[in-house]
Amino acid sequence: MRNRSPLPRFAAATVAAAGLVVGLLANTASAAQHPASPRPAAVAQAAKHAPQAPSLTGADTGAASDAAADRTTPVPATLRGAPVKLGSTAGSGAGATSSSTTGATAQHPAIQSEAAAHAAVARKAAVTSCTTADFSGRSGAALVSFIESVDPTACINPLFSLSGTTANAVFNETNMLTVANAVAKSASSYTGTDSTGLYELMYFMQAGYYVQYQPNSGVPAYDATLSNAVVSGLTTLFNTPHFGDVTDANGQVLGEAVVITDSAQVQGSFLNVYKKILNAYTSAWDASYYMDGFLNNVYTPLWNGNWNAAFVTAVTNDSSIVDTLNSFARNHSALLGGSNDALDSNAGNDLARMVGITALQTKIRPLAKGLLGFSSITGTTANLWVHVAYQADQYDASQCSYYGTCNLASELTAASLPNTYACDNRTIKSQSLSASDQAAVCQSLRNEVPFFENLDKVTGPIPGEYESNDVIAIWDSPFEYEVYSWVIYGNDTDNGGETLTGDPTDPNNVVVSVEYIKSPDDGFVAGVWNLNHEYTHVMQSIYDMKGDFGTQITVPDVWWIEGQAEYVSYSYRGVTDTEAVAEAAKHTYKLSQLFQNTYAIDDTTRTYPWGYLAVRYMFERHPADIYTMLADFRTGNYTGGYAVYNNIGTAYDADFDSWLTAVAAGGGTTTLPACSDPNPQAMGQNCSRANQAESAGNTDYLWIYLPAGTSSLTVSTAGGTGNAALYYDPDNWAGPSTYTASSTGSGTTQKITVSNAAAGYRYISLYAVTAFSGVTVSTQY
Repeated sequence: MRNRSPLPRFAAATVAAAGLVVGLLANTASAAQHPASPRPAAVAQAAKHAPQAPSLTGADTGAASDAAADRTTPVPATLRGAPVKLGSTAGSGAGATSSSTTGATAQHPAIQSEAAAHAAVARKAAVTSCTTADFSGRSGAALVSFIESVDPTACINPLFSLSGTTANAVFNETNMLTVANAVAKSASSYTGTDSTGLYELMYFMQAGYYVQYQPNSGVPAYDATLSNAVVSGLTTLFNTPHFGDVTDANGQVLGEAVVITDSAQVQGSFLNVYKKILNAYTSAWDASYYMDGFLNNVYTPLWNGNWNAAFVTAVTNDSSIVDTLNSFARNHSALLGGSNDALDSNAGNDLARMVGITALQTKIRPLAKGLLGFSSITGTTANLWVHVAYQADQYDASQCSYYGTCNLASELTAASLPNTYACDNRTIKSQSLSASDQAAVCQSLRNEVPFFENLDKVTGPIPGEYESNDVIAIWDSPFEYEVYSWVIYGNDTDNGGETLTGDPTDPNNVVVSVEYIKSPDDGFVAGVWNLNHEYTHVMQSIYDMKGDFGTQITVPDVWWIEGQAEYVSYSYRGVTDTEAVAEAAKHTYKLSQLFQNTYAIDDTTRTYPWGYLAVRYMFERHPADIYTMLADFRTGNYTGGYAVYNNIGTAYDADFDSWLTAVAAGGGTTTLPACSDPNPQAMGQNCSRANQAESAGNTDYLWIYLPAGTSSLTVSTAGGTGNAALYYDPDNWAGPSTYTASSTGSGTTQKITVSNAAAGYRYISLYAVTAFSGVTVSTQY
């Protein structure tokens, strides 16, 4: 039994809670630039791999939406406001996402919004094992037959990443023309289902157009021979007697046909088809994801057509599509604010975008203004109002007084973020946080600063950079976040929040974190989702990572950027990362693999829970390597910092694998850096004591000094063997008969959180219900 010394009563020096809290983050990569050619803007996510199907779950799209966002830079204004994908309610979707960080260019919106939704519609058994040679080694009827037989997810998705001579071997114009003619043949006997592989043929063509569109793709430009064949085949298909079938199968096939009108840049030939689809829609379609997708796909060619001279000529000669869009937006306004909001707001969005066609301005101006009067800047119709206002402001800016859209970002900020709260160098803007919640958010960020500084051994902000002015913008829900944030701050909104650090060399730089309140709450202060994850990114830029975001990601360091944000978020709040604990049991990745993480590896599980595990392991087992890496990062020497962990190679892989087993078995309570006080009974701020042990019936006594202003203290135990009960008392040595808080579950994983802890010495003990050993005790405040 460890000796119980007299209760410490002497005054201790107050720990300075230091540091400028500066900065904010940025988006996952530079966004795609508007192409110089007449082709449409490349406005969707980069093809890091074959695109994924969107969900149809509404404004709050669940786990995907709530994932912490990649660090990013703002999306260029020319790329904002493209049609929104189903399952997303605002200006993110196809138009506001950013490109890959590894040089892949952004893909067409239609590709992003429809790809990989293949498996839901049953058809004949499909080939699932394919190689590129299976396509490049075939031609003519053999190629057509093979494409019709494959599973599109397994066999066609990988083709989106082809380039060079391999891409040309698969997607040369001869092959594309062969497939286009096969589409026409199959369309002539279309039965309303994908029984013949018609969908797969069109999806192959979509991949071909996408690959050919990329810079230096290796595939020469296609000519009018192919375009004419596409128009002929799709015209036959759209005239099918089965056009009106309201089924998943029909919606999937015809929806893909709409995508091809955009991919092939033949939008001007199908204005009547787009009108037909818009006019055919009824609420009965809403029972089918694919039927609603069929409708929503219409908005992509209507958007992208504005950069196509043939489309501009066609819509100028017959502008009745504008009237159809206007009628649709008004007649189906009941969709606004719901899970299919995009079906209505996209109609107004595409109508207002066409005001950029000079010959149509006289017609469109009053219609756009009418839709602004029909909707409202707040409430359920806000998404329609915001999109119409944004497009009018972008493409008819000289008439902003007419529309009432001058200073649009400021107007939207005032309407959606009316509350302002000063928090040191931070400004918290919120939609409706109470004064007490604003103060709580402020205090959470204040307290996170010394926690981060202690963890990273921070000596001060990076010299010569300007990231000390922060804005924390908080909306009431994902819906409001998605409606407003993209216009005000230029960010992608298909996520759980983002941080944009701007240009740190600009003395007027303001760092912005955009966030929202999630329901049900997952334990964040005031329910602000990812509050502490995003603020970790702020501090990374202030203290540890010199330069703008593009500079910071010149090496594979996403394991650190996102992994540390997760690690700090969980450990600062004293919360177990249960997802990471579950992943640890799977042993999916080696540490050496995680060290190579980039934003091009579009895998949220690898980025976040596995990034957390990598960072936590390095702090627990090899903190010296972290501090050596950070010394380089702080000077902008990212190559040197990368070399620190890259040169480790596979040396830590075996130990990491063993450590994962321990994490999975111990429930994942974080252990922190060792407490520095030489007294073995003294705990401290955000630190741990390992290898605690006692025989049955004895008590391990510990104490901690809390400075003034401490809002809460968390004491936790984990690891080792036996059964240790945890006790806390504010005035005397704690134990089974003297305590004000306890955790007495079986085993060694225990946790106590004490709120509003006053300054002074506080007392902790581990009582050996049965003998215990190898236990780690952690204290956090």
